[in-house]
Amino acid sequence: MENFDASRSTYFKALLGPRDTRVKGWFLLDNYIPTFICSVIYLLIVWLGPKYMKNRQPFSCRRILVVYNLGLTLLSLYMFCELVTGVWENSYNFFCQGTHSAGEADMKIIRVLWWYYFSKLIEFMDTFFFILRKNNHQITVLHVYHHATMLNIWWFVMNWVPCGHSYFGATLNSFIHVLMYSYYGLSSVPSMRPYLWWKRYITQGQLLQFVLTIIQTSCGVIWSCTFPLGWLYFQIGYMISLITLFTNFYIQTYKKGASRRKEHLKDHQNGSVAAVNGHTNRFSSLENNVKPRKQRKD
Repeated sequence: MENFDASRSTYFKALLGPRDTRVKGWFLLDNYIPTFICSVIYLLIVWLGPKYMKNRQPFSCRRILVVYNLGLTLLSLYMFCELVTGVWENSYNFFCQGTHSAGEADMKIIRVLWWYYFSKLIEFMDTFFFILRKNNHQITVLHVYHHATMLNIWWFVMNWVPCGHSYFGATLNSFIHVLMYSYYGLSSVPSMRPYLWWKRYITQGQLLQFVLTIIQTSCGVIWSCTFPLGWLYFQIGYMISLITLFTNFYIQTYKKGASRRKEHLKDHQNGSVAAVNGHTNRFSSLENNVKPRKQRKD
């Protein structure tokens, strides 16, 4: 039995690699419990928040949303620029990059990726604002799954593989978040909404991000290096789950949504909007009951 446990431990250590000591003592990284508790609190608020707000007036949050989204836009831009320059200056290998192969350059990537991990905690506020504004239709399975899992996944990433091949997905995601949070920030200002045209392209960019991440991660499997294979397999699986959920969201929101809008417009043109808004019938009946006026003869 002891031999079995020892061999199993050796297998998982080979698959996942040893815990990285370079992040020892860093805020929130020494112990998983705070990250887990934050995630549980998040899920409880997702469950109880809409119930609490049910009979209450929604909050506007307009000013704080502008500041919040601007802050996350700038943070995402900082992370994207730092990751790109760090990878470029130190000639990171696209196909496979180990976690102990670039010296001080790795430390720069680790410091930026800590901010990336911490930003996932900040992004819980996305959901809290939806609840406060009573935009419950935006709290989808995709939304909650993505937010709740990312913080937890990146705690483990930061403790085992905080640099090397881990840089790619975070770099792409930071760029997408520059576009996304700038959109959200501008959409908080009503006068700006007519000029915002790139929402659907953000979702397309997210899907492209997941596909590119799978391709780059697969390179690490094919042309392997010292980066642990277990993390690469996990990332491919997680990206597939996100592609599935985001594709469903895209179809429901833009393809079927566009079809429903066309049907609504067709109904309107055919004079059958009554079933939609519940008011046209009254106007139609009034029109039928109005007697035509006699034309004046003079």
